[in-house]
Amino acid sequence: MKSSKAIQEQVDRSNIQLIRQTNGNVEQILKTIDHTLNYVVNSNLMLDATYRKITYLDFQTYNNIRKELSHLQSYDTKVTDVIILNAYNNWIINNNGLYPLNSYPTMDKLLDMFKLPYTSNWVLLETGELGKSDAESYGCKYTINLVKKMPYHTFEKRGLAIATIPACLLASEMENHQEAREVMIVNKENQIIIHADESKVGLTLAEAGYFNEQDAAKMSEKTGQFEINTASGAKSVTYTHSSFNDWVYVSFTELNVIKKDSRAIGWFTLFVCILMIGVSLTAVWFGSRKMYTPVKTILTAISERIPDPQLTKRDEFQIINEHLNELFTSNSSLKQEITKHSQQVRTFFLTKLFQGNVTKTEIEQKAELFGFSAHTQDWESQVVLTLQIDLLGQTRYDSKDLDLLLFAINNIIEEIVPQEERLPPVILDQTQVTMVRSRSLSTKNDQVGDDIYKLTETIQQKIKQFLDLDVSIGISLPFKSLHKTARAYQEGIEALKQRLKLGKGVIIPFSSINSGKHTLIYPFPSLLENELIDSIKLADEEKALELLRQWLDEVFHMERSPHEYQISLMRLLNDLMIVMQEAGIRLQQLDLQEGPIYEELLQLYVNTEIEAWFKTKIIMPMIQVFRDRRDSQYQNLSEQIIDMIQKHFDTDLTLEECASKLHYNSFYLSSVFKKETSMSFSEYLSMYRFNMAKKWLVETDMPIKDIAQKLTYNNPQNFIRSFRKQEGMTPGQYRTKYGVSE
Repeated sequence: MKSSKAIQEQVDRSNIQLIRQTNGNVEQILKTIDHTLNYVVNSNLMLDATYRKITYLDFQTYNNIRKELSHLQSYDTKVTDVIILNAYNNWIINNNGLYPLNSYPTMDKLLDMFKLPYTSNWVLLETGELGKSDAESYGCKYTINLVKKMPYHTFEKRGLAIATIPACLLASEMENHQEAREVMIVNKENQIIIHADESKVGLTLAEAGYFNEQDAAKMSEKTGQFEINTASGAKSVTYTHSSFNDWVYVSFTELNVIKKDSRAIGWFTLFVCILMIGVSLTAVWFGSRKMYTPVKTILTAISERIPDPQLTKRDEFQIINEHLNELFTSNSSLKQEITKHSQQVRTFFLTKLFQGNVTKTEIEQKAELFGFSAHTQDWESQVVLTLQIDLLGQTRYDSKDLDLLLFAINNIIEEIVPQEERLPPVILDQTQVTMVRSRSLSTKNDQVGDDIYKLTETIQQKIKQFLDLDVSIGISLPFKSLHKTARAYQEGIEALKQRLKLGKGVIIPFSSINSGKHTLIYPFPSLLENELIDSIKLADEEKALELLRQWLDEVFHMERSPHEYQISLMRLLNDLMIVMQEAGIRLQQLDLQEGPIYEELLQLYVNTEIEAWFKTKIIMPMIQVFRDRRDSQYQNLSEQIIDMIQKHFDTDLTLEECASKLHYNSFYLSSVFKKETSMSFSEYLSMYRFNMAKKWLVETDMPIKDIAQKLTYNNPQNFIRSFRKQEGMTPGQYRTKYGVSE
């Protein structure tokens, strides 16, 4: 028979295992919902919808939004409704459709969500408090709501995205209550948010009769166990704090039920052993039942995951068949999602490649990753085709159909050109762009072969046949290396400009307008400019000036006319002015006036003078503004960290916890705090705890053992050694020397 102490230890281990299992089950669902809603909120479709008005006429936009929201509503996530609202443009979308926000019954409650403290918040509400949905939250009294403010990465929040989960469905993820044990989840205000008994949801632990506020204070550490005395007897409390959303997972176990007489436990164990022997003997007589065991096991697994009172009344094989079909369907959906995202990443890389926003090293790495290198390695050479629609005014289409038409043209080209003869086509600035292989052209004579002419004529004919549209196609000069893709794209665009002379529905090879040479296109050093702008925003003076020098060297390295040099310089100045405007920097802050800036630049003709002018007039003043802003942010973050230390120095506080609450990277916070205080986080925390220890020793009669415990020392001896090392005397000697005598 087990001793009372052994039984207690077994109960503690069981409770810890239960809490961890509950934490893992629930947080797996919550993190899936959080990540999926983040993806929806940050998608291009949702960002576009955030800044526009949507009415019943915008069916395509509404339909696309509903498709995005459908990813959230699945059996695995348990989400029953998703609400998207735009407070600026007065519209709201939920399961039931699209409505004007100002006529929505719960508009005031929804707008109150903007007052929540964080960009992402978990909120407990009564079912229907945000409006009724067709799902009616499966009859649960309360719902857990994930509220995200949009746009996610801007200060001005224009809308909300709200995912609703019935609280009782999350409760089903926790182990069922036993006679002596209850498991629940509470928020940081000790309000019960998930419990098998719905009548207790929404109450605080004190209101529900579990313990008082003094007992609640014992749950201040990350995880732990303690005992309390209640009217029904002693209880063991096991808890753990979630680092994901500050929820607390709590288990209450009645010790008077668990700690039964050892002899009774022994008899019970004997009875169980006899029963098991009897069951085993019975199994021998009913060996045929073994054939049913796998079916029973599968059915049990299904019933544990999907609580359904009618489950046992239905045909077992029908149930298994249904869930196998659901499994295959989910697997197919997952494969489709992976394929979809892979295609999006490939398209994004090709877009950057055509625009010249990819470094040579990155081209080699990404081309190898996406299989483009192996795809083009056997090609003799390739060209870039640029296609634009000539006129919409004289057709049955209008300007709002342009995107759909370009998408349709993309599909036509994918059907005409075999996959092994092209890279995936993309759309850039209302231009359809495709890189294709040509078997008959050569990079030596820079001439376009007949196969390319035939291909472009076929594309024109098919587009005319299916869409009744006239299109023009520009053909770049042939090239072999992917590093020259951006130049080829610019050649195709330049070729299309010849429509001013040739009219619509033409095919123009670049070789026909520039004698087959590559000298007409002057590439603008966009990558260097982007790096220069980034270094200015980061207030990195040394790097910014070096990048300015590299940019000027890149521009003046090319043989151009003075007018063309000035165009590049004016473009750089204009882009810097755009950065100033987007950052809210007024010209008066830099002691500039818009008119004279451009005139001054146009009067400079010496490289060193131009570099000095950009440095003193534009770049250094901008760096100073961004540096002042950064320093102000650093100071604010350091003050918040210090405040957390002063409030929670008596807990196992870590920099990672501070970073999670402030929504910053821990490495970034560490460097900011070190710069502002000249101390690391751990050094400052140790210093503050040491000062508090001296204060308690002088002003109170608190035992040294209790002081060591409050300062999170494992034992008093460690505290005494640390104190003696810093102060040259023990805590008792310090109290005797400096303490206030009675």
